[in-house]
Amino acid sequence: MSEKRHKPIRRICCIGAGYVGGPTSAVIAHKAPHIHVDVVDLSEKRIAAWNSNHLPIYEPGLQAITELPRDGAVGRLPNLVFTTDVKNSIAQADLIFLCVATPTKYTGTGAGRAADLVYVESATRMIAEAAESDKIVVEKSTVPCKTAASIREILSAAGRPWVHFDILSNPEFLAEGTAIKNLLEPDRLLIGSLTNERGLQAAASLVDVYAEWVPRERIVTMHLWSSEMAKLAANALLAQRISSINALSAICESTGADIDEVAYAVGLDKRIGPKMLKSSVGFGGSCFRKDVLNLVYIAQTLHLPEVATYWEKVVEMNEYQKDRFCKRIVSCLHTTLTNKRVAILGFAYKKDTGDTRESAAISLVTNLVAEQAHVRIYDPKVEEESIWMELKWAAQNFEETKKRVTVCKTAYEACEGSHAAIIATEWDEFNNKDTEVNWREVNGLALISNSPSSSNMYRTGSGTQFSNGTLETSPAPNERINGAAPAARAGEPNPARDGEVRKWMASHDNTVINGCGSSGFVGDELKNGYGEMKQATIRERQPRDEKVRRMDWRHVASILRKPMFVFDGRNVVDAVKLEALGFRVESIGKPSLAMRS
Repeated sequence: MSEKRHKPIRRICCIGAGYVGGPTSAVIAHKAPHIHVDVVDLSEKRIAAWNSNHLPIYEPGLQAITELPRDGAVGRLPNLVFTTDVKNSIAQADLIFLCVATPTKYTGTGAGRAADLVYVESATRMIAEAAESDKIVVEKSTVPCKTAASIREILSAAGRPWVHFDILSNPEFLAEGTAIKNLLEPDRLLIGSLTNERGLQAAASLVDVYAEWVPRERIVTMHLWSSEMAKLAANALLAQRISSINALSAICESTGADIDEVAYAVGLDKRIGPKMLKSSVGFGGSCFRKDVLNLVYIAQTLHLPEVATYWEKVVEMNEYQKDRFCKRIVSCLHTTLTNKRVAILGFAYKKDTGDTRESAAISLVTNLVAEQAHVRIYDPKVEEESIWMELKWAAQNFEETKKRVTVCKTAYEACEGSHAAIIATEWDEFNNKDTEVNWREVNGLALISNSPSSSNMYRTGSGTQFSNGTLETSPAPNERINGAAPAARAGEPNPARDGEVRKWMASHDNTVINGCGSSGFVGDELKNGYGEMKQATIRERQPRDEKVRRMDWRHVASILRKPMFVFDGRNVVDAVKLEALGFRVESIGKPSLAMRS
C-alpha cells in the first residue's frame, strides 16, 4: 500500500437499490456513522419501499440494520438516504458503488452466454455526466475480467476534462438469507486496483471504509483484473462442486449407494472438505448459471474451446439433474401423468427466501404440465403473483399452463387428492426427522443441536444444511438435522415486482426467468445460504425459541391418493418413517424402494 496519505471517504453514492446495493449501503452507514451514504435508483416505487417499514427485499435483520442510519436516534443523526436524485448524489460523492445487474445476453454476439453490460455502461455514463470532482468508482456487480478498462474509457471520454476517475473492483460475496451476516462478518473482502500510485491510494481509501468494522487482515488487496476474475471463479467452483455431487447421485441411485453417506465419507478428507456436498434436484439462484456461462463465453473468446467445454458441462449437469428427476417421477407414476394431480412443495430456489430465480421448481412445473399433469403449488414465502410471473416467462404455452396449475395456500390443499407430493424446496415444515429444534448461540449464530431423544443417529459428524441443496458441513448419514434459524422467517416474504422489474427479467433468461428484484438500474443478485445475525440490535427483533411448524405427514397420508408417492428432491425427509405410513419415497441420490427391497 502506498505511503502517501490517501483521501478519506466522507460521502458514498450507491447506484442500484437492489439485493446488493441496499444491504451493503445499510451496513456501511450503520457501522460508519461519520460517512453519509446515498442509495440511488430510478424506480420511485423501490425507493419509497426502502423509506418505509416494508423494505422491497426480504432479508433477515435488514430492517433493523437499515432503520438506525436511515431514521436516526437519540445522539445519532441519520446518514443513510434513499433517493431518486441520482445526479446530485453522484456530484457530492467521494466514492461511487456500481451495484447494477449484469444479466445474460439473449440477442446478438454471445447470446445465451455473455454478460450484458448495458446497465453498467448506462450508470457509468451517468457518473461521467454528473461528476464535477475526482471520484473513486467501485465495481460491485459481477462483471467479466477487464470490464474496469471499459468503464475507465467511457469516463475518460465522456467526463469533464478536469475530473479524474479511479476504478476499483470490490466484488460482493453475499448469500441470500445471510447477507447481513456476510456483510458484518465477511470471510474476506477483495479490493482490486491498478498498481500505480493513484490506484493504490484509491484502494487504501476503500480499505478504511470497511476497516470501521472488518479486521484489516480480512481485507485483501490485489490487482484489478484478479479481483474481477476471482468473483467469477468463486461462483464457477461452487457450481462445479454441486454438479459433481449431483453427478455422483445418479450413480448412487443405480447402484444402491446412498449419496448422503458418500458425501459424508468424502467430506471427512481434509483435502476435499465437507462444504457444498449436498445433492439436490439442482442449484438455483441468480448467479451460478449466469456466471458459469459468462466464464464459458470468456474462454470461447480467448480461443480456449476445451476450457469452455469443461465449464459448460457444469451447467449441463445441472439441467440433466432436473430432467432426470422429472423422468423418475413419470416412470414411478406408471409412465403417464395425463390428468393426474401432483403437488409441488416449495417454489423458491431455496428455503428461507421468496426468491425464485433459476428455481428447480420452474423446470419441474413446466415439464409436468407438458406431461399433461394438473400441478398444485405451495410455498410458504413466495407470493402467488410471483409464481405466475415466473411461469409466464418459462412456459411455451402459458394459457395451457394456467389451466393446469393451481397455487395453493397450504401444503395440505396442494396434497389433497394428488397422486404424488414433490419436494422442490427444503423448507423446514416438510422435514419429518426426529430432531427438536434447540437453538443455542455460538459467536452470535443460532445453531441447531440434536435432541438427546433422537435415535438412530451417528455420533460423528454434524452439520448445518444450506438451503440451496448444499451443506456447510456434511452431516453423518441419518443424522437428524432440521433447517435454518427461525429468524429467516421474519419480515416480509418477498420483494415487490413492478413493471420495471419484469422488463429487466425479460432480458434475464428466456428459459427460466426466475428473477425477483430489479430496480430502475436493474437490481443486483445474492447467492445461496442462510443464517442469523450476530448483533444484539438485530436479534432483539427475531424470535429466539420459535419451534419449526411442520406439516403432519399422517394427515397427508389421509388425503393423498393411493399408492402414495413422495419425491424428495432435497433429501429432507426420513424415508423410513414415511414408508411406515404407507408412502413410497423416491429421493435424490438414493436407491428406489424396489432396489432396497
